[in-house]
Order: sequence, then structure tokens, then C-alpha cells
Amino acid sequence: MKNKSAVKKQTDTFLPKKRILIVDDHAIMREGLCEVIGREPDLEICGQTGDAFVALELAATTKPDLALVDITIQGKHGLELIKDLNIQYPEIGILSLSMHDETLYAERVLRAGGRGYIMKQEGSQRIIEAIRLVLDGKIAVSSKVSEKVLSLFSGKDTSNSPVERLSDRELEIFHLIGIGKDNSSIADLMRISPKTVDVHRAHIKEKLQIATSSELISYAARWIETHGVL
Repeated sequence: MKNKSAVKKQTDTFLPKKRILIVDDHAIMREGLCEVIGREPDLEICGQTGDAFVALELAATTKPDLALVDITIQGKHGLELIKDLNIQYPEIGILSLSMHDETLYAERVLRAGGRGYIMKQEGSQRIIEAIRLVLDGKIAVSSKVSEKVLSLFSGKDTSNSPVERLSDRELEIFHLIGIGKDNSSIADLMRISPKTVDVHRAHIKEKLQIATSSELISYAARWIETHGVL
């Protein structure tokens, strides 16, 4: 008669693997993630891309259990993709994996419908742990982010960074300004009109209490140097 552990091991062998969709604009990063995730017996890659619009197509055709989404991708901002995935495919768990400051982006990812945020420098083991947490229906964020989110819900948020006042769209434009993009380039990248970019720029200057466009460019460039680029 087989012992319980042997029966369990045999049963686990036949469990369907959880399917992971990777959305990251760096091919080398995607390859690395494929290798790391591919080593796990219960996980498999069902698709990978660096483009937000292709990601939506893959979500429809490959039916992933989880989408691993970077903030910086082609086609549209990662936050916008997360919102789209959450609306169109609410059954897919979404985990954001990015190089950008978690204190600024993690809360935005959660508000957009994501279930977690992890920095790329955390390492492969931490990424796998975060994937499993999200697949189990839990939230995967650092203790630092968890404390901030709890503070927000309790009405005791002590954050005083003016950049955090920006909306998701404004933050995206702020980043693009910081890496030297002009209005025409920003409009093309975001698929909006230059006039709409002007309106967003005016709101950004107001929220950051900046008077001129040159001051905004300088402020954004310095901020990018400190917090990383898109």
C-alpha cells in the first residue's frame, strides 16, 4: 500500500500548471523570467511580449492565471494595461514587476487592479514567492508599502512628496518630460493630441507649484536622476 506522501506526490504531478504571461519591454529580462519560472514544477509561461496591445491579445488567446507586468512597456503605460486587464479579464491575477520606486508606484498598481508590486532587484526567489501569493489570492507587497497602504486607508498618510499628487496620466507625462521628450513626442507615444499634453503639463505645474516649462523640465530631469528612468 502506498504511503500518504507518495500518493500526494503522484496527485500533485497531475495538477494543471498555473499559466504566466510576461509583459516586459526588455527581451533579456523576459528570457530571464522565463528561465526562472520555467524551473518551477507547477508554473509555466504561456506568452511573453513587450507591447501592451499584444499583451491584451495574448491574455485573450492564452488565458493566463497571472500576468507579470512591468510599468515601462511599449504601446501604453503599464498602469493603463493593468486597468485594461482588470476590466477585460478580472479572473487574471496581476503582479507588477518593475525597477521604479515602490513607494510611488505600488499603491497606484493596487488601485489600478493589480494584486502586488515587486522591485526587479529583489531576486528570483522573491519573485516566485510574490507570484505564488497572488495566485493564492493574496496581496504581494513589501512591508514598507503595506504600512503606507494601511496609513492611507486609516487617513493617516504622512507622505509629503509633491510628485505623489500627480494622477497616473500626469505621472507618465512627468516621466517623459524628465527623459527629454517634447510635446509632440509625448503625444505620439501616448496616442493623445499635443493640446491634451499641454493641458496635462499645466496641471502638473500647478500641482508641483512650478511657474515655467523650463523649471518643469529641470525638476523632472532631477527627479528622474534620483528615482530612475522610464
